[in-house]
Formats: sequence, structure tokens, C-alpha cells
Amino acid sequence: MNIINKTAYTFMKQRFRTVEHYMTDPVGVQHKVFETLIRGGIGTEWGDKYHYADIHSWDDYNRLVPINTYADLYPYILRIMHGENNLLWNEKVRWLAKSSGTTGKASKFIPVTQAALKQSHYKGGKDMVAIYCNMYSDTHLFTGYNLALGGSQQENPDTKLFCGDVSAILMDNLPAWAEHFRFPKKEVALMKEWETKLNALVQSTYNRNIVSLSGVPSWMAVLLQKSVEYAGKDTVAQMWPNLEAFFYGGVHFDPYRKKFDQLIGNPDMRYINIYNASEGFFGVQDQAHSSDMLLLLDNGIFYEFIPLAEMDSPHPNIVPLWKVQKGQNYAMVISTNSGLWRYLIGDTVTFTSTHPYRIQITGRTKNYINVCGEELIVDNAIQALNLACAELNCEVKEFTAAPYFSSDEKPIGHQWLVEFERTPSDIDLFAKTLDKKMQEVNTDYQSKRYKDLILRPLMLTVAPNGTFLEWQRQSNKLGGQSKVPRLNNTREIIDPLLEIADSISN
Repeated sequence: MNIINKTAYTFMKQRFRTVEHYMTDPVGVQHKVFETLIRGGIGTEWGDKYHYADIHSWDDYNRLVPINTYADLYPYILRIMHGENNLLWNEKVRWLAKSSGTTGKASKFIPVTQAALKQSHYKGGKDMVAIYCNMYSDTHLFTGYNLALGGSQQENPDTKLFCGDVSAILMDNLPAWAEHFRFPKKEVALMKEWETKLNALVQSTYNRNIVSLSGVPSWMAVLLQKSVEYAGKDTVAQMWPNLEAFFYGGVHFDPYRKKFDQLIGNPDMRYINIYNASEGFFGVQDQAHSSDMLLLLDNGIFYEFIPLAEMDSPHPNIVPLWKVQKGQNYAMVISTNSGLWRYLIGDTVTFTSTHPYRIQITGRTKNYINVCGEELIVDNAIQALNLACAELNCEVKEFTAAPYFSSDEKPIGHQWLVEFERTPSDIDLFAKTLDKKMQEVNTDYQSKRYKDLILRPLMLTVAPNGTFLEWQRQSNKLGGQSKVPRLNNTREIIDPLLEIADSISN
């Protein structure tokens, strides 16, 4: 172990004591985070509205402050975008993390303060490395570079603040010690145009000593494939023989594991599951044999949970961390030092352990498709469908959509099954128009569709009249509150429907 690696490893092992603290005293740590957050809200416009000066316990908080969606917070965020301060948090918002929207807008903008950057995102990153070093004492993580694949950062004409993907904001503000271990340099890492950036990444990294990777699996697979071809190698291990770990997040890794095993060509490669988002850094895999993630409890985030079965209740039972039950599905609610108060983030989790608190992401709070980070929700799909129908003078009666996969089970696109009330004169044109509208209303879908690198154009199948009614009949879902699921992340809905459509057609 060289001197730099040994020194950094020793530091990270010592830092692991802070992780052990919230593993052994999770409730005490969360209470301290809660108290700090409430102090940060006192005197703000939001804090005055909801009487933060009178909040002395979680019971007070639960009684006085409502659960919020992005739409609820958006009027404040819009004012922040135009330069106002002291609205949601007592510190100036410096950046906006841009991600896919859920309120009919193509993007949503998450406030990022200096406190959130340091105490959540960067502290979470250090916890991640400390946890990894605790798992693997033979690591050589500090003998080379981490290849971090992130997004771009840009000025937005609608805001006075700098905005971009949260990964780009993090890269652009990395402390010097972290920048030393990261590659490529900022001028390449923050390029806006993906194809230019991809080529620059390949050319600047293929002959470097890359020891770890971090990013979303779908995009990382594209980069690795192109890098191997450029280097004239058969596997990534031949190109980067010291590569030992891939820190991944954003999508479920199982559909990509076979592809990565083949690409990398190293049976000892370590895949580490992490849970970070624009809103904060939430979890890190802390066991070599399991992808379950340790919930990070001392990073400026206070956690609450709503049992998924109660999501549609007007008065759901909201529980703090110390009241969760193992094995139950919860919608996650966060309060952060960026002023996201009791914010329903949209993810659902289940606790696989409560001593310590470990989680697995189970999905989204609503129907969705998210096989490669496109985060398509029903509102996006319906909005795109309405726009396409208005443009081509047609009408849809029923529809559902799901991913379709290649022969090796890699997600390669979305398949839509549509039953028309008024059929468009040109089905191919409708499919192309719908795909275009999908990109307009969902920027994450747009990025995955870029030059067909991740997702191909959507595949449209026209269902004969009566298809969905017959499916409901066969599924005992006629009448009452039964509805056809609009989106599903698997093919469990669409495949039976396709069989019914085929039988009706024949």
C-alpha cells in the first residue's frame, strides 16, 4: 500500500467512527438533526407561516407543518429562482439542481445551499468512501483516479442562479483533496453536448490509472463500451487493470449486471449501491454480500415515512424513523437544510433492517417507468399523449406502456399499447410525434433518447377495440374503482394485454 493510499485509508477508517455513531444511536442523531433544521427555519417566511418558533418536538412538527409535494413548494422556489432569500431556509440558495419534473413542467429545480452541499452531498460522499474502506481493507482506491460520469451545468435564462445536474454542481465545487482523485478534469466533465463529451471522456481517460467508477449504469455502459473499442482492448480490465469498484445509483442494477460483467471482465469487480439525488445523499451499501443500503442519518436530513397503503388517505399515518417497521413499504418524506420541508420525494423504500437502519428502494409512489433513469410518470405520459392527439386530430380510449428489452434483457425502449377512439391517419407519424412530445415534457427521457444511445424510439402497438375491457374482465377488474395501470416498470401488465389484442385481431 503506497503512502498516499495508506494515509487516505487510515483517515477514512477513522471517519467511519462517525458512521458507527449513527448506527448505534440513530434516534439521538436524528433528534439533533431535527433540532438544527428547525432552528434553520425560524425567521424564514415559511417558518413564520408554520410557527417554527413553537416547534419543540416531532409531535409539534407533525401537528403544525403539512406534507408537501414539489407543486406545494414551487411558488417559493420560483421566487428563489428570481433572487429572493430567507424564504425556506435562513441561508442564501447558491445553486439549483435540475431534474425531471412531476407537475406538468419539463424540469423541476431543487434548491441547493452551501449547508446542503457540505453536510449532505459531500459528507455523504465521505461516508460512502469510509464505509467502503471499512468493508474492504485491501482497497487501492487512492492509488489512482475515480472516473465520475456526471451531467452539465449551465446558466438558465429563467433564473438568476446557476443550475444544472446535481452531479455537475458537485463536481464544480469539489474540495481540493477530492478533486485530486477525480478524472477527467472539469473542462471535460462539465461539457454540455453529450456526444462531444463522450468522445472527450474516452480520449482523455483510456490510458489513465482508473481505479473506480461512479455514475448511472446506463450511461456508464455506453462510456465503457466506447472506451474499450477506442483502446483496442477486449475488456475494461485490460484497459484499466487496477479498476476495483463501481459506485452506482439512479436505477436498479440487475438488468445491467450481465453487461457490466462482460464489459469489465474482472470477476472480483465490486458493485456498490448508493442512493443520492438532487435533494441529498441518503444511503450507501455497507455490506459486501448485500446491496441493502445503510440510511445516512447525520447529513442534514430528517426522515419521515408514510405507509404506502395510506398514500391516498386524507390523513395518513406519518411516522418518524424510530417508528418504522421492517418489511413495510413506505413513501419517504424528507426535511433538509435546503428548505425542503416534509417533502414527499416520490421514492418508496422498505426497511430490511432496523438495527441499524438499512433500506432498499422499491419504486415510486405512483405508476412509473424507470429502467435507465428516465423517470417517466403518468402525468408526463398523459401530457405527451394529449399533445400528440391534439396535433394529429385523434383520440385515445385506453393505453398502457412498459419497457421492452433486447434478447439479453437490456432495456432498449418503451412499448405503448393504445386503443384509439379515433385512430390517426398515419400510425407511424403518431408514434414519432408521441416520442417527440415525451422528450418535451420529460427531460430525463429526452437525455436517454439522445441519438438512440440508451433508449430507442418508442414502439407503438394499436390495440383492437375491446382489448382493455376484455383484460379487465379476465382480471376480475370490471366496475368499481378498477383502472388500467397506465405505466408499469415491468411487462406484467402489457404482455397479457398484447395476448388479448392478438386473439381479438385473429
